[in-house]
Amino acid sequence: MGGMGNMQGMMKQMQKMQKQMEEAQEKLGEATVEGTAGGGMVTIVLNGHKKMVDITIDPEAVDPEDVEMLQDTILAAFNDAMDKADKLSESTMGQFTKGMNLPGLF
Repeated sequence: MGGMGNMQGMMKQMQKMQKQMEEAQEKLGEATVEGTAGGGMVTIVLNGHKKMVDITIDPEAVDPEDVEMLQDTILAAFNDAMDKADKLSESTMGQFTKGMNLPGLF
């Protein structure tokens, strides 16, 4: 009978952890990070789920003669925002995977 009590306790712990993970995921979706490039000429905002929610391009960054520079600046701002979103996700969700060695989970 002792094994059943242990199993029930473990199931309760797992349910508690699942609820905490769901709450953390929800908070992550509400959080935002901002990536910039070109001295602030391009700003991209992502939520914690890595979905773009806003982009701002300074009109001075738009040069019809040099579209490639604008494209590069947008890419750099996006990559900056993605790096920050990765760090936010890792700091928020990493608490649930410490010591579990689950590659690619978050």
